[in-house]
Amino acid sequence: MSKMLSLKNKTAIVTGGGSGIGKAIALLFAKQGAIVHILDLDANAATQVVTEITDEGFSAFAHGADVTDQQQIVLLFQTIKTPHILVNNAGIAHIGNVEHTSETDFDKVFKVNVKGVYNCLFAAVPLMKANGGGVIVNMASVAAHVGIDARFAYSMSKGAIYSMTMSVAKDYVKDNIRCNSISPARVHTPFVDGFINKNYPGNEAEIFEKLSQTQPIGRMGEPVEIATLALYLCSDEAGFITGCDYPIDGGFIKLNN
Repeated sequence: MSKMLSLKNKTAIVTGGGSGIGKAIALLFAKQGAIVHILDLDANAATQVVTEITDEGFSAFAHGADVTDQQQIVLLFQTIKTPHILVNNAGIAHIGNVEHTSETDFDKVFKVNVKGVYNCLFAAVPLMKANGGGVIVNMASVAAHVGIDARFAYSMSKGAIYSMTMSVAKDYVKDNIRCNSISPARVHTPFVDGFINKNYPGNEAEIFEKLSQTQPIGRMGEPVEIATLALYLCSDEAGFITGCDYPIDGGFIKLNN
């Protein structure tokens, strides 16, 4: 275990930790000494990640959980008791402009991506205050900063994440609670592969390359790259950082606009 960026003996909650970016965060945090609690709607996926972690001699627990259910989340957080770190990573995507976003679609995105984060903040902040402080990282997106074609509801939800991050950072700075957000561009996750396979059968390689080239750096990000940034923000080395958003986007925001 590296002495720098150590999370030894810290309890970390990672939502959506059963796959993709959340899985990468859970694996890295555990390797750095954290006791990781993985929350995922897919309990089996969470359990599989926990098995990977414990097989390597690290500590983790799986929880099948719906972040949209406030009562369930509050009770679960109370059983964990002393969260030092919360990573709000759970979320869903949606493709469509305002004309192609149904009320049902809009409500679903809001319920998971916005209310889900609110529920976890609502549950975690009192526990962190009682424990003398903590660190929160919320997963926003480049879509919170710039217009992206056909991402109306998704952009709305990630803009809300950015705003909630700044609000929590301001309100609880005196309680020793730091709150920051990360804004990735496109990251190569199973979701991306599934989207391409479903919508572009037989043309996967071409579409993958096209999506990769939307980042000026010429490729998608890797989940571990996002996880490494999250690790830094949750470490003691980042103790002077709060109320900030960190694009990790291969130049997408600054070099495309």
